[in-house]
Amino acid sequence: MDKVEETLSYLAKHGGVRYLNTLLAAAVPPGSEIPDTCKIHEWSFKDIMRMPSAQQKDWIDACRQELDSLQERRVYDLVNPPQGWRVIKNRWVFDQKTDGRKRAQLVAKGFSQVEGIDYDNIFSPVVQYESVRLMIVLAAQQQWHMTSVDIKTAFLYGELDEELFMEQPEGFETKGQERKVFRLKRALYELKQAALQWWKALDKSMECLGFRHTKSDSGIFILTSSKGPCVIVIVYVDDAIFMGPDRHFTNRKKAQFMKEWDCRDLGDTKEFLWMRIHHQGSLISLEQKDYLQMVLECFNMHNAKAAPTPLPQGYVPTPNETPENPKRKSHYQQVIGSLLYLMLGTHPDIAFAVTKMSQFAANPSEEHLSKALYICHYLIGTANYSLTYGKSRDGIIAYADADWGSVHTRRSNTSYIVLISGAAVSWQSKAQKTIALSSTEAEYMALSDACRQLVWIQNLFGELRINLQSIPLCRDNQGSIFIASNAVQEKQTKHIDNRYHYIREVVESSKVKLYFVETAENYANIFTKNLSRDKYLKCRSTLGISFEQNT
Repeated sequence: MDKVEETLSYLAKHGGVRYLNTLLAAAVPPGSEIPDTCKIHEWSFKDIMRMPSAQQKDWIDACRQELDSLQERRVYDLVNPPQGWRVIKNRWVFDQKTDGRKRAQLVAKGFSQVEGIDYDNIFSPVVQYESVRLMIVLAAQQQWHMTSVDIKTAFLYGELDEELFMEQPEGFETKGQERKVFRLKRALYELKQAALQWWKALDKSMECLGFRHTKSDSGIFILTSSKGPCVIVIVYVDDAIFMGPDRHFTNRKKAQFMKEWDCRDLGDTKEFLWMRIHHQGSLISLEQKDYLQMVLECFNMHNAKAAPTPLPQGYVPTPNETPENPKRKSHYQQVIGSLLYLMLGTHPDIAFAVTKMSQFAANPSEEHLSKALYICHYLIGTANYSLTYGKSRDGIIAYADADWGSVHTRRSNTSYIVLISGAAVSWQSKAQKTIALSSTEAEYMALSDACRQLVWIQNLFGELRINLQSIPLCRDNQGSIFIASNAVQEKQTKHIDNRYHYIREVVESSKVKLYFVETAENYANIFTKNLSRDKYLKCRSTLGISFEQNT
């Protein structure tokens, strides 16, 4: 099999390398980027032209469909190149969906745009993963109808405020007018301002349909009545979920949306953001087995042996003092980036291991790389893992914990977990921003972080006209609970940053109620340190993990 055919086989099986690069980018904190050396190679138009004629024809047809969409949306006018104006370049991006559909996208090389000339503001909100899980939990509890659409050429709906010119696409220059350029009237993928213009168009369109976006998460739109939400819509660029208690009304609103936006009706919701969604009566499960398999094959780990825990028991990583190895660094960052997306989506059980190992991404050693791949060994053993909501009718409960002082940085590790319907909906494991001078101070800071998250959840549900009573927050440190419940100013705590004292106001207003639990019963412990196998499995059993084989 030649290289081209091998690549096509890989694309057909795994859904496209561009999707993987998108997922890697989604896992990186705002303001950061995945280095180019970490990305998987994407195939160019020249690569497509070297394919066998039958395969080449399918991709050329996909390119023509893309250009037809641009013309239908009146994205551009063909004009003579203006004197003194910057002309943006472009490229073709090829992808094959999980259902076998071939797709070609014409994207602008937005990196060549100049701020202040070609664009100004570029910020655009997207729905958070924890918001998606919260809405799915709500649907599971209320047994709501969930249906999805795939928005075709979503960014093309945004109208540009700036005057931009772009070269004609490779391989499809207009005969006799090859020197002319596109004057862009609407946003094109990878233009700096494309996401913002899309958001403006979406928000205006949803408002006309009677929806408003929530203040807690602008990626969630709601249509409410005096009794509560009628329809909730979750939007992430070109993917949208409509959910509501009335199937016919929800479908009617979806149909109205599809008249405004060119969409492909996906029917009952089965996938969102590379997370598979399984409905089993009143239960809803989330899993990322397809993405996990793609990651394991990418790193040649699919036939490796399984490990019982994400990191070897007792392992404590240390900084690498040797000179940087660029090849090893790029490989390490790619592994960590892939694992971050799994952690953000459906794998709270690897949160501590991934965030701890990500702290060494600037200069990883061979030992760091082997331990990052060790996490993959653990994932092999939990390939049928899923988060299952609805097994328990319990309400919401949270746990917070902190591990005082890293040996090398002296910064404590803070963590929390929020459980609804017997499964995790929100979790965090990260190093604290400042050095705590005592275990009580570290625990108090972790308690405050968890408290802010719970208030956000209350606000989100409040906008849906669902009233959450005082949320129980459990922890295993009496000192931190005392400080949070009493406005004391002691010699050992008077230096604590005022922002952490916000928890006192929340406790006083009864939004959160604090409870003491023994360390063995504090399940947030799984996010603070590398536990022994028995302790790890005990904590993991509370996360809502189900190992049943989904069908």
